Amino acid sequence: MLKTHHRYDYSPITQRPDYSWPEGKRLAVHFSLNVEHFAFGEGLGNDYANPAPQPNTRSFAWRDYGNRVGAWRLLELAEAYDFPYALLVNTELYDYCPEMIAAFSQRGDEIVSHGRTNAERQSDMNIEQERACIEQATQTILRHEGKAPAGWLAPYISQTHDSLDLLKEAGYRYMMDWPLDDQPVWFKTRHGPILSIPYSHDLNDSFECVSRRTPSQLYCDSLIDQFDELLEESARRPLVMSVVLHSFILGQPYRLRQFRRVIEHIVARRDQVWLTTPGAICKHIESLPAGTVPGMDIA
Repeated sequence: MLKTHHRYDYSPITQRPDYSWPEGKRLAVHFSLNVEHFAFGEGLGNDYANPAPQPNTRSFAWRDYGNRVGAWRLLELAEAYDFPYALLVNTELYDYCPEMIAAFSQRGDEIVSHGRTNAERQSDMNIEQERACIEQATQTILRHEGKAPAGWLAPYISQTHDSLDLLKEAGYRYMMDWPLDDQPVWFKTRHGPILSIPYSHDLNDSFECVSRRTPSQLYCDSLIDQFDELLEESARRPLVMSVVLHSFILGQPYRLRQFRRVIEHIVARRDQVWLTTPGAICKHIESLPAGTVPGMDIA
């Protein structure tokens, strides 16, 4: 018998109870925008294709472009087409550029905890270091936003064997680190259940545009195909589509030019889909009868 995680059981998507999203809609779409901060001259980066010795000024500046320019450009896009973001925040940004986070918060976008900085990774921490990381990120958001975040995405989507227990212990209701499904799934922790909300690994703009070097035209064509296929399938079962963005990647003008096609394609079908946030998805799932969503029976 292979070693396993004991967090959830196998559940085929074709054999689950049916439910719908608000207003009877069947496809929920959330736009998760990562805004990140990196240490200068040390720590991890997001320059997989062409790493360079420290201080890697070119890469630092490229990533900081997202905070100075790209995030604001993507904010204008959301305002023009009237859709919400989940802003996945490295909390070190509250010290660096608080006005950027405030601009999203003031329009009602959900603030999701994305750790302290993407210059570190939870998998490199022991349990007490990881607990402190989660607590510091949580308290920073609480202090600035007036309420604790409901959701977590780890820097580099990196968890330890203890992460889920620590997140639930800290009061988190959902996380997005396990790309296992197109529906939400309950995970077991030592402190009760935590919800896993779909977050795209395969069509993540960081993997597509930086690692795979997919041209933005093809990447955006794939997003449209993803949406159309999920919308058609949602007649048979409720589904979630995540659109994963990074401010220093999709905030580049030539990529945004193509991404606007995706937004126009999705919002043209606004009456058929639920344009929402992962926090709202979590709240809706919590309102459903026990046993509707896989995993609660093992919590």
